[in-house]
Amino acid sequence: MPAVHAGDLFGVVSDPAAEGAEVGRPDWALQVTPYLWATGLEGKISPFRNGPSLHTEKSFSDVMEDLNFGGFINVWGRNDRFVLSGDMMYVDTTGSHATGPLPAFQIPGLGVIPPGASVDADVDTTEFMATLQGGYRVVDTPEFTLDALGGARFWYISNDVSVTASHPLIGTISASHEESFNWIDPVVGARMFISLTDKLSIQAQADVGGFGAGSDFTWSALATVNYTFTDNLSASAGYKVLDVDYEHDGHLFDTRLSGPVLGMTYRF
Repeated sequence: MPAVHAGDLFGVVSDPAAEGAEVGRPDWALQVTPYLWATGLEGKISPFRNGPSLHTEKSFSDVMEDLNFGGFINVWGRNDRFVLSGDMMYVDTTGSHATGPLPAFQIPGLGVIPPGASVDADVDTTEFMATLQGGYRVVDTPEFTLDALGGARFWYISNDVSVTASHPLIGTISASHEESFNWIDPVVGARMFISLTDKLSIQAQADVGGFGAGSDFTWSALATVNYTFTDNLSASAGYKVLDVDYEHDGHLFDTRLSGPVLGMTYRF
């Protein structure tokens, strides 16, 4: 599961629209933010369709041990009062899980496992998430801005599972199985920006979604303190939470990611 995650809520440089419009500035303002999310993980997953529910609880250091690869980026754009937010993350992790005794269930490649069996599973998980939101700036003053947002979040989960099941009736048997699933969550949210000084600002953003259309429910919140070095470069530090509860067609992905974030933003 993800070790360092992207947030779909980053837009971290101080905003010229919040500091007063400049004569001759371009219609479009665009910024790109690669960043890290030092997140812990807690929740329940099923490694394959109709598989057992595995409880996962890991600190950031635990998750880092499982990380194979991660990449995260956010893009924020504005044209007058219209705003656009895009975020993508790709994470590949490997983790080990053990559970049992379990009720009877079926493992792909192993057939029916009798009740009382113990199961060990190595799960290589690839997780991709992309969020696109558009919105409108409903409050626009030199010290404070407020944007209303709406859009969609796409999830893709792929699990490559190596399973070993043990029971007196079957002995110890092993198999490998790979499968994937995906869904789209509608989301609505808001973004707030407060200018403290010419260099220092605070930003907060949150959204809710799912509503049974994709996941049963999902929500996300981010707050950052931002410092502007130059007209083009800023840094941000804060905290983010991402929660999703998806259970459909035998697949379970019910997780909460939370931890500090650190980003560097380049403004065009």
